[in-house]
Amino acid sequence: MASGGGSGSSSSSSSLSTAPPPAWHDFLERMSHPSASEFVKSIKSFIVSFSNKAPDPEKDSAAVQEFLAQMEGAFRSHTLWAGSSEEELESAGEGLEKYVMTKLFNRAFASLPEDVQSDEELSEKMALLQQFIQPENLDIKPIFQNETSWLLAQKELQKINMYKAPRDKLVCILNCCKVINNLLLNVSMASDDNPPGADDFLPVLIYVVIKANPPRLHSNLLYIQRYRRQSRLVSETAYFFTNILSAESFIWNIDAESLSMDELEFQKKMESAKAHLLGLSTQSESQRNESNQELVDTVKETVRDRGKDVSTVGNQKPSEVHEGSKDLEQAQPVRNLPSISDLEEEGASKLLKDDQLSKYFQQYPYLYANAGDLTTDDVEGLLNSYKKLVLMYVSLSKAASSRSSFRTPSTLKEDSSTLKNSEDATEELVGNEKSKEVIKTNSRALDTSSSLADDAEGTVMPNDSVSRVSSVKVEDID
Repeated sequence: MASGGGSGSSSSSSSLSTAPPPAWHDFLERMSHPSASEFVKSIKSFIVSFSNKAPDPEKDSAAVQEFLAQMEGAFRSHTLWAGSSEEELESAGEGLEKYVMTKLFNRAFASLPEDVQSDEELSEKMALLQQFIQPENLDIKPIFQNETSWLLAQKELQKINMYKAPRDKLVCILNCCKVINNLLLNVSMASDDNPPGADDFLPVLIYVVIKANPPRLHSNLLYIQRYRRQSRLVSETAYFFTNILSAESFIWNIDAESLSMDELEFQKKMESAKAHLLGLSTQSESQRNESNQELVDTVKETVRDRGKDVSTVGNQKPSEVHEGSKDLEQAQPVRNLPSISDLEEEGASKLLKDDQLSKYFQQYPYLYANAGDLTTDDVEGLLNSYKKLVLMYVSLSKAASSRSSFRTPSTLKEDSSTLKNSEDATEELVGNEKSKEVIKTNSRALDTSSSLADDAEGTVMPNDSVSRVSSVKVEDID
């Protein structure tokens, strides 16, 4: 197997792993100071300008690198950082990069269709190789083979999609590489062998990457290359990152010869892996169909129960009706809107008639999952989905119940008066073109009146294996 990467893992003081963690909250606190208003305006202006341009990775990368360099230079000469140490200035630069790139993530990450296609092709190839590749195929020495430690390295690499900032993604790669490197060093020391080199490290990294098969690996590596501040991609950080680039390149070009296998045997194993994955896919499709049928049955049962409730109410005797109904007869409803139950029944009936029932539930992936399919990594996604659904349902229920309430003529008169006053105030506000322009301006995306801390509330860093950055887990800074 051809080896690649650096010639060693020596580090310097500028290494990412040994540098202090970015003082994220300190950066946001300084940006909330009145004297930082011009910084805030420049940062938000750049984000809006960048977002409105068509994707061009080469130009986008150059624009981000230039902006970060300019802003960091401005920090050094500003009173907010007067007397600050190099570490504090470095932390300010890290905070700036994290904020800007988290805001631009959806625009900058995998911005081209070919990036997405490459992700899918690479992931598919690793999924096939997973089925049969062995450490021996990569010439990994038996003394270095440790599946337990490799599993830990895989878990670190699989965290890469939890974060949006280039540094945070890079930390996941470094943690993975350090797990491997520490394993090799410990084994060498225990056996009084020579320290491991690139020829020992890279094959293990390739094996770990294949087994981990992190989604969108290709786009993640491109994203780090393009938007990680180039002046910080050095030393040990550069060495490990170069190695994972070499691992990706090797995987792209894997063939029988690179795995020390006969060509016929390699093709046979690849075809067998395809058949195996296809069988799993067919089984998953069958499970989805069963889930869809269960969903249909549940909806039907809901409709039947609703029908029973309605028929029960309709068959009530006059004496069973609430005594206050006479008062209700005198109050005419503004609109005869359906109740929440009626809306549920109507929606369920329409779902039953739809030939593509499952498409409405694609944004809820856990609907088709069994308990055994879930892992601890799914907890956060499930919790977020639960909160979103609860908020949506309660909001809709509140709106429906409010609109379907009955109002007396006196109440309608008061509402009419209130509405008239509101209309007069609105007409006075937007009565001239200048006021209209003010309203338009206030609705634009660039709101320089708010601090960066307002926009960045809840953002966190990954758990750095060396600097132990506090991990509060947030994947969104929107």
